[in-house]
Amino acid sequence: MSEYKNIIGKGIRFLSSNLDNDQAEGQIWYNSTDQVFRNVLTASAWSAGANLATARNGIASFGIQTSNVAAGGSPYPGVGTLVEEYNGTGWSNGTALPGNTGMGGAAGTETAGLVFGGIDANPGNTNSINSTREYDGSSWTSGGNMGNERSQTSGFGTQTAAVVAAGFLSTTATTANSESYDGTSWSEGNNANNARRNTGAAGISTAGIMFGGGPPAVPNNHSEEYNGTSWSEGNDLNTARLMSQQTGGGTQTDAIAFGGNIDPPVTNSTENYDGTSWTTNSATLATARAAPGCGTSTAAIAVGGRVPPNNQSLTEEYNKSVTVITGAAWASIANFPDSRAYSGGSGGTPTSTLVFGGYTGPGLGGFVSSGAEFDGSSWTATGDYVIDVVGVAGLGPVTAGLGCGGYQDNATNVTTCAEYDGSSWTSSNSANVAGQGAKMAGTQTAGSMGNRSGDTDGHEQYNGTNWTAAANTPDAKGAGSMMAGTQTALLMYGGEASGERNKTELFDGSSWTSGSNMNLDRRQGSHGGTQTYAIAGGGDSNPGIFGNTETWNGTSWVSSASMGTARFYQVGGTSVGPSGVTSNIAATGRTPGSTHSNNCEEFTGETSALNVKNITIS
Repeated sequence: MSEYKNIIGKGIRFLSSNLDNDQAEGQIWYNSTDQVFRNVLTASAWSAGANLATARNGIASFGIQTSNVAAGGSPYPGVGTLVEEYNGTGWSNGTALPGNTGMGGAAGTETAGLVFGGIDANPGNTNSINSTREYDGSSWTSGGNMGNERSQTSGFGTQTAAVVAAGFLSTTATTANSESYDGTSWSEGNNANNARRNTGAAGISTAGIMFGGGPPAVPNNHSEEYNGTSWSEGNDLNTARLMSQQTGGGTQTDAIAFGGNIDPPVTNSTENYDGTSWTTNSATLATARAAPGCGTSTAAIAVGGRVPPNNQSLTEEYNKSVTVITGAAWASIANFPDSRAYSGGSGGTPTSTLVFGGYTGPGLGGFVSSGAEFDGSSWTATGDYVIDVVGVAGLGPVTAGLGCGGYQDNATNVTTCAEYDGSSWTSSNSANVAGQGAKMAGTQTAGSMGNRSGDTDGHEQYNGTNWTAAANTPDAKGAGSMMAGTQTALLMYGGEASGERNKTELFDGSSWTSGSNMNLDRRQGSHGGTQTYAIAGGGDSNPGIFGNTETWNGTSWVSSASMGTARFYQVGGTSVGPSGVTSNIAATGRTPGSTHSNNCEEFTGETSALNVKNITIS
């Protein structure tokens, strides 16, 4: 019998820790610390990705898992022109579709994509359309119209060689008709064997596959293959499913199907096709739904969708690899000692967070000076701030805190400032301008504070003794702008002023420049980090309070996991690692219904690790 070394080409290694890279796949090693043999196995799993900024169904999804476009969707009207782009970490706003469209088909890549057919999502109109729109990654242009108006359809191929099949003709009947696109015009092809709608699809124009669907509401399990000219029956899916268009990925010989309606509920099951038969996969969607999506058989994405009666913003990623990915998430931590909002304190870390002042309500008697410190596991009461105040700007950590400004219980804005040494507050020199709703970034001896009521574009810096006026921000954002970074590398984003709530501005120590807009308007959300890695969690906008989260990567904002409790006027600390925000705390705040909260949550960024398994020897 051949030895392990002769088969693998390497001997069994004796190590004090685990192998930690992809080269470990297939190897066996002995971990002397844990006294166990180990190896790395390929795993298939769905994991949470960043949420869409806007929940919707009927999305035309094209691209791959790490470069995906979600175009249009329903309900109607309202979201038919929305386009969001995914970079493997989060969603950001893309160029809007020229017309309202939902339930269209799609093909191609993020920089060379197609959206065709669908429902005209203008108010009062639910007719199918035959339009084609081409995307180059930044703009949309019109392509040739299809020969048939159709919706609830799917397609496969590229921008210059695509196929569309089946669907709903106008609003009357399912069809088996297929057409092919050459980059300019559509031409009639041979019909598929089964008339249906809401199918999944994968492949290229000369080797494609279509599966699932329904005529019109009862799901089927049919699978058909296309050779560039004609359709032939393939082996059936294991689960009949009425899918959301373009739900699948891969090739004709290596495809994936997931989710869908199974009459009447939705399913979370996944199946893989090897060119001959479908096999049920042990990996399942965390949330059963009919979700559009695409990708490959080893790296797919499910986007939005519907869990009756609600549309979803969920994103899930499917990976088949030696790496296990754990998506970003918010989780509950120890509650604050009381319920309050509009406190000071952001600027520390999740294990060294300071919260002080704020509003417990009702009336002016609800203004407080008390506070508490968080050490990563529990809250401990601190010495009182120097005045009862709401809307006070603050920063940490707990051993070197700073507070300034706010609105006092005599109904006046103040310039009062104080320093915290880990046990008590000491009054310090006042700010130059009175105001509430500002945020701070930096440290106790090098702090920045900007934009507040009464000084909507103001910006001051603290050197540990005095406040000095610095360059005003280009836009008058008003109260509620969020901040991250240092005095010489500062990031300011969001705000209260109409038209400014999604603006991003960067300061280099002398002047401001404009950055990419946030995906959502917001003010008074969780904030913190650096000028290259920051977070915006929750907040308030028009029409209300939400829990959506975005992270900044130095160039653009991308969506991330949503909070468990929608809120604004919260505070907390942030930790940043070499690849982004690794954790953040959202403490207290105001929740929908004008309720003050003691609820606290902690954000953990996405992580990945090799799928290391013990080898059991009997």
